[in-house]
Amino acid sequence: QVQLVESGGGLVPAGGSLRLSCAASGGTLSRYSMGWFRQAPGKEREFVAAIAWSGPAMSYLDSVKGRFTISRDNAKNTVYLQMNSVKPEDTAVYYCAAGRRPWLPTSKSKDEYAYWGQGTQVTVSS
Repeated sequence: QVQLVESGGGLVPAGGSLRLSCAASGGTLSRYSMGWFRQAPGKEREFVAAIAWSGPAMSYLDSVKGRFTISRDNAKNTVYLQMNSVKPEDTAVYYCAAGRRPWLPTSKSKDEYAYWGQGTQVTVSS
């Protein structure tokens, strides 16, 4: 059973930056596709970014392209989300997730992720 813990959230002014981290225990992430999702109050949890288990393949929500960067450090069993030029609309609880099984490709669907962290709050002031 993979366990994920997010950190790095907080209050940031519009235009600022944050770096979210997701650390794993109970298993290694090196062969799992990883995703970041976010959920604002009263809204559905939405896909933000994903990174493949192998190669450079990455996917992003259109509204964060060019501002957010997902990366992973398999040696540290950690995945990151670098958030630059943040906007008030980025305010949400951010969750990291691991795919259902190793070796699967990236997905934008939350249904394809079996392991989730507890979330970290990101609040962007205007």
